[in-house]
Amino acid sequence: MKDLLMMRGVATLLDGCAAVKPGESVLIVTDMLKYEIARVLAAASIERGAETILMIMQPRARAGQEPPKAVAEAMKRADVIYLPVSRSITHTHAVKDAAAAGARLIAMTEFTEEMMIHGGLEADFSKLKPICLKVAGCFQQGKKARLTTPAGTDLLMDIEGRPGNALYCIVEPGQFSPVPTVEANVSPLEGTANGRIVVDASIPYLGIGVIEEPLVVDVEAGFITRIEGGRQARILREDLESQGDPNSFNIAELGLGLNPQCRMLGIMLEDEGVLGTAHIGIGTNITLGGKIKAPCHYDLLMWNPRVEVDGKVIIEGKALKV
Repeated sequence: MKDLLMMRGVATLLDGCAAVKPGESVLIVTDMLKYEIARVLAAASIERGAETILMIMQPRARAGQEPPKAVAEAMKRADVIYLPVSRSITHTHAVKDAAAAGARLIAMTEFTEEMMIHGGLEADFSKLKPICLKVAGCFQQGKKARLTTPAGTDLLMDIEGRPGNALYCIVEPGQFSPVPTVEANVSPLEGTANGRIVVDASIPYLGIGVIEEPLVVDVEAGFITRIEGGRQARILREDLESQGDPNSFNIAELGLGLNPQCRMLGIMLEDEGVLGTAHIGIGTNITLGGKIKAPCHYDLLMWNPRVEVDGKVIIEGKALKV
C-alpha cells in the first residue's frame, strides 16, 4: 500500500527532476538498506519506457567512500543516474566522472519511504530554481564571504574564482543535484577559512542528527583545529581523527538551505535544504569546485545565518536580500 503513496514522489523524481525519456539508459545505484525505494523507482522507470538497470552494492562504510569499480564504470555510461543509498557517494570521483560524461544525476542519500510522500519533495522546484541561481551567482561573483549566526558562528573565507553551485533538484546533462534539498553553495579556496563555527541545528551523519548541545568548532587556515561540546562533539571529533587524513578537517563548503518545505529531521537531504539554515561542509570538495579528496564529507548545520559576500548581505535568517 505504501508503494501507492510513494508514486507522487516517484513521478517528481522521474518526470520533474530528470525528465526521463523513453529509450534512455537509467541506472539506479542502491544498497541493501535502501532496496525498497530503488525497487519502486525502477518499476516506474520501466513503465516510462527507459532502459532501466538496478545495481545493488554493499552499504559504504562511510560517507564519501567510492562505490565499487563496476558501479563507477556503469555510471559513466548512463544517461540518468539515481543514487538511493544509505551513506553518501555524492562527493566521489565516480559522481564527478559520470557528470563529466554527460549523465544527469540525482542523489538520494538516506531517503526514507516517508520522504517520498511528505516534506521537501513537495516543493515547486521550478519556482525555486531562479532563487537558487541568484544566490549561487552572488557566490560566483564574490571574492570574500562571511558567515555569522546569533549562536556565535563567525567564519571568514576567500571564494574568488570558485563556482557558485546551484542545486535545485532539476538536472541537465553533466549536472548532479541532491534531492529534496535546494541549496546554493561555494567551496572556499583551500587554506583561507578562519574563525569559529557554532553548530546548533544538525549534523546528519554518524548517527548524530539534530543537535542536543551546540558544538564549538575553531578554524584556522582552512582547517578545523578544535571541536568542543558534549556527546555529539565527541562523536564527530573521534570519527575525524580516526580517518588518519588531515584533509578530513578541511573546510570544504559554505551552503545555504532554500527549500521552504524541508524539515529538520536529522536526515541529510531534508536538513540541508531547510530555509533559514546554513551548513559548512568539511572534508572532500572536488565535486564543488575544489581540489581536495578526503576520506569523508560531512555537513555542520546552523540556524539563522547571516551571509555577506564582499560586504553585501545576501541572506539573514530566512530573508533573502538578493
